[in-house]
Amino acid sequence: MYRRGMELVVIRHAIAVERTEELPDADRPLTERGRRRFKQVVRGLRTLDLRIDRILSSPWRRAAETADLALPLLRAGGSASVCAHLCQSPRAELLSAIAEAAVPRVAVIGHEPWLGELVALLMTGESRHGETIPLKKGGVAILEGAPTPGGMSLRALLPPRVLRRLA
Repeated sequence: MYRRGMELVVIRHAIAVERTEELPDADRPLTERGRRRFKQVVRGLRTLDLRIDRILSSPWRRAAETADLALPLLRAGGSASVCAHLCQSPRAELLSAIAEAAVPRVAVIGHEPWLGELVALLMTGESRHGETIPLKKGGVAILEGAPTPGGMSLRALLPPRVLRRLA
C-alpha cells in the first residue's frame, strides 16, 4: 500500500476542442496545438528528470490522449491504466486507487474542477478550496506524503508555460 515519501503528480489534460452541442463532453479530443504543447511539457518534465511508475487517467478522450502523450515519462516496467474515479469529485475510491498503485510515484491525469479539489483534499483535508489551485491545461502539481485527506504536501505547482520553456 502507501510507502513513506510517495509522490503524486497531478496533470490536467492538454488543450482540447471546444464544447459543442454535437459532441459529448467526454468525447472531446485534443487539438493539434494541445498535442504539440503537451509534448513540450513532457520534454520539460524529462529535463527535470521526472519519471513516473504508474499513470492513472480519466477515461474521457482528452485525458486518455494526454496520458498517451505522457507515456515517455514512465520508468521501465511502469504502467498506465484508466481510472473512472478521475471524472468526478474526489472520493475514497480514487484515494484507494492511488494508494493501491504501491509505487513511489503515481501520476493522475484528469479534469478541472476535480483535480483542484483532489489537490486541496490531499493538502488540507477538504476539497472545497479546489478553485484556489491554478492548474492550467497541461499544468502539473507534485505532492508528497500519504494519499489521505490532509496527508500530502505540495512540492511544486508547474504551469505548462514554465515546463515548455525547459524543453
